[in-house]
Amino acid sequence: MKQYFVNKVAADNGDHEVHEESCMNPPSEAKRHYLGSFSNCREAVAKAKEIYETTNGCFHCCRECHTT
Repeated sequence: MKQYFVNKVAADNGDHEVHEESCMNPPSEAKRHYLGSFSNCREAVAKAKEIYETTNGCFHCCRECHTT
């Protein structure tokens, strides 16, 4: 299981990106909201959608969940 967090600050397109703990391009600690431990990014993105309406997987670490 991997640890995931979501960026509290939306990207220019309005998405709050979900990242794995090992991401090479993470937001700063102050801009992260910890989501929990999940077996895949789809579960983490679903959890993030409970907090932010528009979420997306990070292009770098959650590519299978990156849609825009």
